[in-house]
Amino acid sequence: MGSTIKKVVIPVAGFGTRFLPATKAQPKEMLPVVDKPILQYIVEEAVASGIEDVIIVTNFNKRAAEDHFDHLPELENWLLKQGKTRALQEVSRIAELANFIYIRQKGPYGNGTPILCAKHVIGQEPFAVIWGDDLIVGEPPRLKQLIEVYQQYGGPVVTGYEVNDEGTKKYGMLKTKTLSDSVFEVQGIVEKPGPQKSPSHLASLGGYILTPDIFTALEQTKLGRDNELWLVDGIERLRQQRPIYAKKVSGTYYDVGSKLGWLQANVSLALQHPELKQTFKNYLTTQL
Repeated sequence: MGSTIKKVVIPVAGFGTRFLPATKAQPKEMLPVVDKPILQYIVEEAVASGIEDVIIVTNFNKRAAEDHFDHLPELENWLLKQGKTRALQEVSRIAELANFIYIRQKGPYGNGTPILCAKHVIGQEPFAVIWGDDLIVGEPPRLKQLIEVYQQYGGPVVTGYEVNDEGTKKYGMLKTKTLSDSVFEVQGIVEKPGPQKSPSHLASLGGYILTPDIFTALEQTKLGRDNELWLVDGIERLRQQRPIYAKKVSGTYYDVGSKLGWLQANVSLALQHPELKQTFKNYLTTQL
């Protein structure tokens, strides 16, 4: 039986090159989806899954992310004086979502580095990792689904998501052994194999429950593709020592780090927004 997961690491130190020039001075994780930045959706998913400590790994141009999850007395006092009670409650609530910890990323490029940067804060606890541009919307939250598998099996868990043939060209695809309808033991990850060579239609997306031995595995992992340190390589090294599990999660996935995925998320979530959905639907019908 796995212990409770209370910490999440969210790496946000990338340059957001797929969104340039919009991300030249604006972190991609702070781009809005309807009326909230992407990163707030990610944090709210973590909090709804029982996370208390949110560890955000940043770089020199991510100050906006830190400011967003802090109290802004000038703004809050102005809203109070203007009688904008609802807006005041919304902006002040954000700072109280969790305990926020910020770490500057140091080390080689690659998505394994921010995990190592959080080692001293994680200690010997199991923990979660979510990328700042992988949004999965649904109930129960994606991270809660992963945590339940960890608590049952006591080992690291990766996100599995069912994709079509086209998806096998875009994602790392999981080779697995079936344990139940939605839980699998990982036997390998094949990077973008295409439909003919893919071992399954289960893609490995962002969202992980990891155990502290991932730090040793990453420290022993050589730099991989593009001379970067990759988390998936560290997980593969760990898999040689202990079982790694995959949970086929339910929910709708949006790759909000891409222009198309970001647009899709905005349209879909606007059509669910209580203040916008009917008016926006009417507008869309005039454009089609």
